[in-house]
Amino acid sequence: MLAQYADNIPSLRRDIIKNVTAALEEDVGSGDITALLIPAEQTARAHVITREDCTFCGKAWVEETFRQLDPDVKITWHIEDGEQAAANSTLFELEGPARCLLTGERTALNFVQLLSGVATTAREYADLVKGLPIKILDTRKTIPGLRSAQKYAVSCGGCHNHRIGLFDAFLIKENHIAAAGSIKAAVTKAREIAPEKPLEVEVETLTELDEALASGADIIMLDEMDLREVNQHLEGKTVTALLELSGNVDAAKIKRNGSSFLRINRISLGLLTKNCTAIDLSLRIKN
Repeated sequence: MLAQYADNIPSLRRDIIKNVTAALEEDVGSGDITALLIPAEQTARAHVITREDCTFCGKAWVEETFRQLDPDVKITWHIEDGEQAAANSTLFELEGPARCLLTGERTALNFVQLLSGVATTAREYADLVKGLPIKILDTRKTIPGLRSAQKYAVSCGGCHNHRIGLFDAFLIKENHIAAAGSIKAAVTKAREIAPEKPLEVEVETLTELDEALASGADIIMLDEMDLREVNQHLEGKTVTALLELSGNVDAAKIKRNGSSFLRINRISLGLLTKNCTAIDLSLRIKN
C-alpha cells in the first residue's frame, strides 16, 4: 500500500526510519521507567480504535515503531492507508511484550493521529472537486522533519503533491522576480539552469499573467486574483500553461465559486498540512 501513494516521494521509506528513530529518542530517552512496573516476561494484547470518522494513514510508521522496539511484536491490521474508518472501529491490534506495547504506544499513535488528520482533511477537499478536471495540491507548509510523511498522507486522502522541496521544480515568486529584474529574465535563467525541471510563475496582476504566458511558463499560479476578471481577460486566448489558484482558498470558496474555475487546472492549499487537526485515537490493553 505504501508504494501505491509514494511514487512521487522518493525519500519516503528512508524518512520513515528517520521519523521513528527521532520520535523514540525524544520520548524514550534513557528508558521508559513506568514500563518497568510490568514484569519483563509479561506479554499482552492491545487494540487501537479511532474515536471519530477518519481517513486512515500511518501504517508504515506503526510498523517501524515496533520494529525498532521489538521485531517480535505482532501487528494485525484491520485497515489500510487511504481507507475510511468509522468512529469506534478497531484500526489494528498488537501482541507482544507488555513493556514494549506501552513504550511504543504514544509514538505510534502520534504518527497515526497526525497523518490520519491530514488524510481526512485531504479527503474532504478531494471530494469537493470530484468529477472536475481540477487537482487539489499541498504546499511546502509542512511540519519540519515530517514533509514526506505529510505529503504521503495528502496522497492517501485523494489529493496531490506540489513540488517536494526547492530541488525538484522552479516556483518563481514575487521576490525572485524582483531580484531577477522581470518575469522574462527569471524564466530565461531558469531554463538555462535546469530545462528539464517544471517551471511555475506566481502572478498577482493581469499584466504579470500576460508576461508569464509570453515567457512560456509551464504553470502559472494566480495569487489571490479575481477569477471572473481572469476568465474575461483570457477569453478567446489560447492558454498552454496550466493555471493554478492559490491564496485564501478554502472549502467555502470552492463551493461558492465553482463556476469560476472553468480554466483552473490546480488549486494549491497550505491548509492541508498546516492547519490539520489530529484524529482522536485510543489504545487499550486487553485482559
